[in-house]
Amino acid sequence: MTFSRKRLGKHGEDLALKYLEQKGYKLLARNLRLFCGEIDLLFCDQDTLVIVEVKTKSDESFGLPQEMVNYKKKKKLLQLAKALWQKYPNKTIRIDVIAVDDRNKKIEHIVNAVEE
Repeated sequence: MTFSRKRLGKHGEDLALKYLEQKGYKLLARNLRLFCGEIDLLFCDQDTLVIVEVKTKSDESFGLPQEMVNYKKKKKLLQLAKALWQKYPNKTIRIDVIAVDDRNKKIEHIVNAVEE
């Protein structure tokens, strides 16, 4: 991954973090590494653990940011949710996607974007 792509990704995560905190979500972890991969942002929304996948694009070539969460990525997110559930079996876990369109300064929050 190039430096500019990493910087864009971190910028998108920063925007998503601020956006969700303003909605009352509580940050639990950022870039949480588990044995099966990494969770961009982990929040608590009341009694629910929320895995947040952040996708950021600076232009719309090759589609919208949320379209980057393809079948393979969804499978990985479900695997991460199962690993998290093993640690917290009494918690409800949800997977959301935050799509950041950096050029147009738009953030779209897709609740329950990935379900089993």
